Amino acid sequence: MCHPSDVVAWKHFDQMYLDFVEEPRNVRLGLCIDGFAPHSQYNRTYSCWPTFITPYNFSSNMCMSSEYMFLNMVIPGPSNLKCLIDVYLELLIEELLQLWHMEVRTYDHATDWAFMLRAALM
Repeated sequence: MCHPSDVVAWKHFDQMYLDFVEEPRNVRLGLCIDGFAPHSQYNRTYSCWPTFITPYNFSSNMCMSSEYMFLNMVIPGPSNLKCLIDVYLELLIEELLQLWHMEVRTYDHATDWAFMLRAALM
């Protein structure tokens, strides 16, 4: 598995949004969702859909480790929720759009300086 920064889409993003690339503290995120039936694979009466956010700014061994994978929500359901997943993700999408369009004033403790943080979902 290679790091997402090696992918052509990442390089294209860097060319399209130079203002985002100029600030190295801006965050690139990945969204991971996978549903499963916790009781058995044949019993489809209950399913569980964990949703993880992963920052891609780190090296590949760091961004794929459990310390840097953040559980955002767990969507419980009686069955496969693929058709309604957008309803559950609506608040997350709104927050990510705010981080992309409006920026958020953030304090960098290492440099003792405030900056405007942006985030992009890759």
